[in-house]
Amino acid sequence: MFKPKYPAPDTYPVTSHTVTPAPQQETAPANRPATTTSAVVDLVKSSPLVVAGGVVMLGMVLTSMFLAVALTAGSLAVLAVVIRSLMNQR
Repeated sequence: MFKPKYPAPDTYPVTSHTVTPAPQQETAPANRPATTTSAVVDLVKSSPLVVAGGVVMLGMVLTSMFLAVALTAGSLAVLAVVIRSLMNQR
């Protein structure tokens, strides 16, 4: 009942492409040390001041965003009072 019927596309001819895989060259496995931690984890483990600095920076960003919202709301409230007083004078 709710199945749409789409017309066949007439903007391009339908062609089939076959892709042949490129020959693979044998390579020796790389000897990489297994790393289970990232650079950020190593930095935090070596210096806890990084965590404290990150928390302070996050707090500053959130505080500045809250301050911007509060200033915008305050200026809109003052604007609404001014407009209402102008409308009542007429």
